[in-house]
Amino acid sequence: MQDSNKSMISEGVLIAMLAAINFTHIMDFVIMAPLSATLKRDMDITTNQFGYLVSIYTFAAALGAIIAFFKIDKYDRRTTILFVYTGFIIANILCALAPQYKFFMLARLFAGLFGGVLNVLIMSVIGDVIPFERRGKAVGMVMAAFSAASVIGIPSGLILADIFNDYHAPFWLLSILSILVGGTLLVKFPSIKNHMEFEGSRTPPMEILKEFAQDTNIRRALLFIFLLMIAGFSVVPFISDYLVNNVGLDLDELKYVYLCGGLATVVSSIFVGRLSDKLGKIKTFIIAALVSIIPIAAVTVLPVMPLGYVLTFNVVFFMCFGARFVPAMTIMTACVQPKRRGSFLSISSAIQQLGSGIAVLIASNIIINGAKGELYNFGWVGIVASVATLLCIYVSLQIKEVS
Repeated sequence: MQDSNKSMISEGVLIAMLAAINFTHIMDFVIMAPLSATLKRDMDITTNQFGYLVSIYTFAAALGAIIAFFKIDKYDRRTTILFVYTGFIIANILCALAPQYKFFMLARLFAGLFGGVLNVLIMSVIGDVIPFERRGKAVGMVMAAFSAASVIGIPSGLILADIFNDYHAPFWLLSILSILVGGTLLVKFPSIKNHMEFEGSRTPPMEILKEFAQDTNIRRALLFIFLLMIAGFSVVPFISDYLVNNVGLDLDELKYVYLCGGLATVVSSIFVGRLSDKLGKIKTFIIAALVSIIPIAAVTVLPVMPLGYVLTFNVVFFMCFGARFVPAMTIMTACVQPKRRGSFLSISSAIQQLGSGIAVLIASNIIINGAKGELYNFGWVGIVASVATLLCIYVSLQIKEVS
């Protein structure tokens, strides 16, 4: 961490807290994917209706990020994180209490509204206080929380849902974890005001928007992250449903898929983060993205097969999926001047969430449910994701790192 912050808290402790925030935030989002088959059964809803549950979260997160754009760089990062995380805790308690589909949808909207801002704040803090030469490693460690959510959070949530035969159980677990993290933030999270000290940091928001619109590098970066969301979230929310209804897994076997995939990506995320510091962020992203096309194509057309083979394919898929995001998010923190980083990452988060929501809607309208619940046309979704990945690679070559 920069010298001005060393007296308050060590860099390692700060990264650990950011990782804890990201763990709960990511678990809140990804828990919906493995619960898809359970929610469809218990709520008696279709694939399209499940798609709406996922997409309403992402669209609300986009709205939250847009709101944050107008305010995020005007306040101490500590104040903003405590406020937003409190809202996140309340939203998860509402999800845990939701009695039926419509209430649950409203609770997911509320969760998305705050969750979208958390992602902005995490990356803003990393950009504010972690030097560029160590930023890839820091992002890799924080992004490893995605894998940890798969290793610990998702299997635990699925086990609880199975034990209590209730889809609310994972959200009670998440609520308890979030309260513990929130208490730690209240006691330990430091005041961070570096971003407020730059000349021009109080520029009116509409002037900043105009500045962004005229900046070719920023436009390319936003297109880059939008395409990356299409390439990922057109596939991920429907994997568990496909594995159960097409590949022949039992619901209680899903936890092994996410456990093994998550364990593998914990290691790969940290490794890729360090690699991006040595090899270069863009070059590392291109390699990871090219490799990822193979497992994307494979997992969307898997036939009926034993659990061991399913685990192998999905471990490779999750490793490649996570490997793309580590250098990608590092690129996003480095393509804008520090005084605009929070505002830019707010817009970037909004674009990410919009991309995720659009990806889910595209996929849910391509996929057709069979009479027994099987998913048809999932292979076409894999083609959409692969094409988006190639376009993402092309755009990444046009982005310049400026900070």
